[in-house]
Amino acid sequence: MIRDALLLVLLLAQLPATALLLSRLLRGPSRYPPLQPKTPTPEQLGAVSVVVPTLNEAERLTPCLDGLSRQSYEVREILVVDSYSTDRTPELVKTAQEADPRFRLLNDDPLPKDWVGRPWALHHGFLSSAEKSDWVLGIDADTQPQPGLVASLLETAQREGYDLISLAPQFLLKYPGELLLHPALLLTLVYRFGPAGETGNRPDRVMANGQCFFCRRSQLAQVGGYTVARRSFCDDVTLARAIAAQGAKVAFLDGANLLKVRMYEGAAETWREWGRSLDLKDAASPGQVWGDWLLLLAVQGLPIPIVLLLLRDVISGGSAPVVLAAFSLNVLLVLIRVGLTFAISPSCDLTHASSAWLFWLSPLADPIAVLRLFLSSLQTPTQWRGRSYEKG
Repeated sequence: MIRDALLLVLLLAQLPATALLLSRLLRGPSRYPPLQPKTPTPEQLGAVSVVVPTLNEAERLTPCLDGLSRQSYEVREILVVDSYSTDRTPELVKTAQEADPRFRLLNDDPLPKDWVGRPWALHHGFLSSAEKSDWVLGIDADTQPQPGLVASLLETAQREGYDLISLAPQFLLKYPGELLLHPALLLTLVYRFGPAGETGNRPDRVMANGQCFFCRRSQLAQVGGYTVARRSFCDDVTLARAIAAQGAKVAFLDGANLLKVRMYEGAAETWREWGRSLDLKDAASPGQVWGDWLLLLAVQGLPIPIVLLLLRDVISGGSAPVVLAAFSLNVLLVLIRVGLTFAISPSCDLTHASSAWLFWLSPLADPIAVLRLFLSSLQTPTQWRGRSYEKG
């Protein structure tokens, strides 16, 4: 039968994809443990400059400013680089400065044609930061830094010899649609690169998160600041891979105990804003992008539809061996996905969620997440955070 032949082809594709997935997930128990809050030591005094890029962030900036103000004396300065916001963002920063003189409000220069706004603002902050600071920490406006964050980053980097650390945060989820879609999108990263705390990836497979990007000043200077990522809509991964390629020791670690983030409001914004950059095409070759997508299709997008398609045949009995084999393999992949839902649950704060139980049904959104990455891989963003960009 044609269907059995198609199932055999699918099975031959899924078997090596499953083996690759398992090789990544089985390294999870040996990953670097989640970071914990730390208290700074005297020799860390003034070691870090923090840079926060902003553009019309008034609705979510206050928790970020409050969290940064609770960091201790290891933070020399907090530079908020504002791209001429038209809301109350500048006023919020000025109010924070009255209580904490480490805050400084800067405006970046007009955006050059060959730059994306976020790396341009971060580059301006890097160039404006104090040269006496040995480290530069990029923090996004939608984050909520917890006490002890910066001291923990410093202590970990100094103990382990890291030149760059970025953190996977704890995501604050609220609305039903995002409770389904966000975990599915998040797990596309785990399927491709392994869990946070995985430090053994090649430079071209390094993961990073610009919401908390902690780097030695000397390493940033060596690559020319953020210039290498100037046209990238995933500038964090682009920059991290460029730094790793120069021999630096780079880590993407679990920071759920140190950093919370409220990224997007609802499923529509999650689909539109996060989905368009998760393909990471600006930091990878086309072969990597499409190879990763085929892996996701095989082990994340297809298992639930295949199980549902074959369930009646298996229950009725008398199924061909290839049907039983395909059904069994895809049941295994669904069980892996269910297990990963439990594994990522500490990375998702559901305390303010309506219908929090929908989080546990997020495997049903996997085909949608894989479709979103397919569409993203075909497109070049022309709009981002209220700015328009030319293609090319």
